[in-house]
Amino acid sequence: MTMSSGASPLTVADLLRKQAVVRPGAPAIEDGKGVLSYGELDRWSCRIAQALTAWGLQAGDRIAVLAENRREYLGLQLAAAKVGVIVACLNWRLADAEALHCLELVSPRLVFASGRHGEVLRRVRWAGPVVDLESAFDEFLSAASVQDPACEVDAEHGLVILYTSGTTGLPKGAVISQRAMVARAMCFASEYGLNADHAYVAWSPLFHMAATDFSLATLMIGGKVVLHDGLDIDRLCAAIAREKIGWLVAMPGMIDLLIAGLKRNGTRPRGLRIVGAMADLVPLQQIAELTALLGAPYLNSFGATETGLAPASGSLIAPGVVPASLAKRESGFCRVRLVDADGNDVPEGTPGEAALRGPTLFSGYWNAPETNAHDFRGGWFHMGDLFVRRGDGSLDFVDRAKYLIKTGGENVYPAEVERALLAQPGVADAVVVRRRDERWGEVPVAFVAMQPNARADPDALMRGCREQLAGYKMPKEIRFVDASSFPRSSTGKIQRHEVERRWLSA
Repeated sequence: MTMSSGASPLTVADLLRKQAVVRPGAPAIEDGKGVLSYGELDRWSCRIAQALTAWGLQAGDRIAVLAENRREYLGLQLAAAKVGVIVACLNWRLADAEALHCLELVSPRLVFASGRHGEVLRRVRWAGPVVDLESAFDEFLSAASVQDPACEVDAEHGLVILYTSGTTGLPKGAVISQRAMVARAMCFASEYGLNADHAYVAWSPLFHMAATDFSLATLMIGGKVVLHDGLDIDRLCAAIAREKIGWLVAMPGMIDLLIAGLKRNGTRPRGLRIVGAMADLVPLQQIAELTALLGAPYLNSFGATETGLAPASGSLIAPGVVPASLAKRESGFCRVRLVDADGNDVPEGTPGEAALRGPTLFSGYWNAPETNAHDFRGGWFHMGDLFVRRGDGSLDFVDRAKYLIKTGGENVYPAEVERALLAQPGVADAVVVRRRDERWGEVPVAFVAMQPNARADPDALMRGCREQLAGYKMPKEIRFVDASSFPRSSTGKIQRHEVERRWLSA
């Protein structure tokens, strides 16, 4: 049988156009400026797309956005979907050197920056063209029509680049295609029973998958995206009382604040299907208290920027329950294997690295061929996370194959913090490990050995690190130890897990 070559997967733009036809007057985006309907959003994103092409951008070119959550951010992503441009979502929490690395990695032809965060571009002396979202965006659009550009866009083309820390500490750019984003929307809707009746409150930054993935998913299925400019607990409580919310993302570091806010405001949810994320990093009692207040189950998720929710985000923790187990259920839209170092499947009950296939998977890291070859070895994406499969098929998270600290939803690799410490005068050696934290899930703690006659001054070390590191990567504590007390391997490397066991387990 001869297969037709004319069939191709849907794009994000295709699904937005469909919603604009089916529900043109329905609310699509609500923010501090008001509400955009689906018809208005479709026409506005067409206008942005026309402006991008008039500027000379073509499919595969990159633009970058450095801004807080705002309608222009989503408008640029949707416009890019219509013409095949890729949006690099810059993390404004990074130190200047890291921000410059992220820019130079993807070589954007145009950067869109808000007044709040555009100063970074001046500090790093970025020489490329910049459009100020407050003062110059209207002018950028002034000559553009609202006609749909009607470009043929390959669903495998990149749509966004989301940055994730590398093992050496320098961020990597994960390329998420239109195919993957559409599949993530399908997973989002089908796994949790979400539809056009549900709103999504995007309070976390749009440079994270939690905001970009699920805002775009909501728009593809016809729901309403409520954009918040960061975490404002009282405003979030008001949205919970006003909106019929499908999934309320709650992360380590803000759950205690949310619980307090719900009590303070006496919030009664209008309707909430699920709440939470990353249960492994949240105190179990907090899970029970939050779900009891909201009357909704907790999402026992395990996903990644590279995979979306797909790997193991299919189980829920009942409201008001202190879970006895955090076993996870493999999601739909993927296949998961647990493998050993040689790529062989491990037996049931034996820890193995999760290897994934599925349509939600990203396309690889931008301009990182060696990393891609390693991480996609054997035709499977190797996540670097260890699980054990139970007899019923559920998955228990064991640890990260490569040591990673997950603090409030942000990834911190110890090597970058150690480099900053080792650059300080008088430091002989240093190791950074993770410590459980009720608010942030995990936080970095540094153990430092000073050179003979050097003064152990934690404040001076903190000041030196602050010049090189984003705030969330800063050690929450520095402990001084004798260099001879570090547990080391036969090759002389400090053994992080042994440091944790010996000095943080008490």
